[in-house]
Amino acid sequence: MLELVLIRHGETDWNRELRFQGQVDVPLNATGHEQARRLAGRLADEPAHQFFSSDLTRTLQTAGPAADRMKLPSIGDAALREQAFGVIDGMRVPDIKQQHPDIWARWLAFDPDYAPPGGESQRQFQARVMGAVGRLVQHHRGQKLVIVTHGGVLDLIYRAARGLPLGGPRQCDIPNAGINRVRTDGSVLEIVSWADTRHLADMPPQPVYDQTRLVKPRPA
Repeated sequence: MLELVLIRHGETDWNRELRFQGQVDVPLNATGHEQARRLAGRLADEPAHQFFSSDLTRTLQTAGPAADRMKLPSIGDAALREQAFGVIDGMRVPDIKQQHPDIWARWLAFDPDYAPPGGESQRQFQARVMGAVGRLVQHHRGQKLVIVTHGGVLDLIYRAARGLPLGGPRQCDIPNAGINRVRTDGSVLEIVSWADTRHLADMPPQPVYDQTRLVKPRPA
């Protein structure tokens, strides 16, 4: 059995601006750095074997303080990056609607095989992420790994654990610097706990996303 402690990166200015960050290399803002500091305190006594993160700045900056407190090297892995959104990477929804209305219409259709020009489809993204999880299982069976990654990556893992369709609306909360615990035997993913933010309890509210944003809402 492999235990995974999965964490979304801390907040960035682009989170506040409700932009599609994708694979643009955006740093943490001041709130994100404080979230990373608190995450490090929360994980300081967590027994773990290895520490991984996406190789983008916002995840590396989130991982650094915790990895230091845990006395583990943080290993960056490009396979753990966010989905690539191609020409709409870095754009706000109102700008996408105005400049790329066809892309926006396709996005709202939840088609898992649609990729914006220059980007990845949800299905391509899933293959990359689950391939990375499979490699971790193969090489680290019986261990506990801490992984700092992105909202889209965590959404795919949640879907796989719950047996949810790839193209449907997102059905879980994925807060910045929240802690999610999953275990797997290599064939079945099991969620132990999800969206634990007790270490962030007295911080300002996080950005709220709606149906017009990258994060699709849970159905009523």
